[in-house]
Amino acid sequence: MSEPHCQSESQPQRLRLADGRLAALAWGDPEAPSWLALHGWLDNAASFSRLAPRLVERLGIRVVALDFAGHGQSAHHDGGYALWDYVHDLLDAGDELGLSRLTLLAHSMGAGVACLAAAALPERVETLVLIDGLGALTTAADDAPAQLRKALLAERRARSRAPSLSGARTSSASGSRAPSYPDNEAAVAARVAGGATPIDAETARPLMLRNLEELPGGRVRLRTDARLLRPSPVRLCPEQLSAMLCALRAPVLLVEGATGILGDRPRARWARAAVANLSRRVLPGGHHLHLEPAAAGEVARVIADWHASSERTQERRHEREDGS
Repeated sequence: MSEPHCQSESQPQRLRLADGRLAALAWGDPEAPSWLALHGWLDNAASFSRLAPRLVERLGIRVVALDFAGHGQSAHHDGGYALWDYVHDLLDAGDELGLSRLTLLAHSMGAGVACLAAAALPERVETLVLIDGLGALTTAADDAPAQLRKALLAERRARSRAPSLSGARTSSASGSRAPSYPDNEAAVAARVAGGATPIDAETARPLMLRNLEELPGGRVRLRTDARLLRPSPVRLCPEQLSAMLCALRAPVLLVEGATGILGDRPRARWARAAVANLSRRVLPGGHHLHLEPAAAGEVARVIADWHASSERTQERRHEREDGS
């Protein structure tokens, strides 16, 4: 069941970070301790529009949610979008916000980005709060040539179509046309019908409304860079991802949806076992449970309770160390 939250804090502040390259939404007092929120693939900062106000109310924090490059209202890249490139987005945002140590609230692909950042730069990441995501998609080393082939052929097809788009607005320098729709609700319906994971209209609506721009004649078009739909040329292999997860030293809370993408799947069990300091909570809901109206309140409660418990544990450890 959803719970009420402070309406005065539910309207976010709109930010531009990293010399205007990154768009963001912020909830809470700018002077409060800040958490950086990282969304999933093809989503945007509005992914946290139902969870962030509840966390602000419960914990007295500020939540700053980014639009990753190529997503939402952030700028597009001229090159590709590798998972590790998004680490620069969170670091650039953290630097501009004056955050030397980061608490990362991350969903799905954003959880993968957060894990890479925490593994490679443990001195920058204090805590990981992950929502229905852990690690990243991998490709076995033997399958790397086939993965690269898929990506190269997709890029060649897009380049061959580019001249026919002369005079039309495109989503990138390589000529990918962004989809357009008759109106907002048609765009929402398309996300519901064609999403990579199941999602209902009420859950998808905040994501889509942030991701649309109006065209002459009343149609709307996605802001997302269409190149995000192309295959990745290179992925981590399972052994590399295992090393990343084993390297995590920050406390990790993993909140999963009972019908999300992890559960008891072998790859999910393997990933959880690789993380030394992991607390797991499974709640009713799907992959976007933090955005589902009926589930967001319980997600906030679980995160707040775990955070309070984690802080008490750290205080007791510091007391023992000071008394030794």
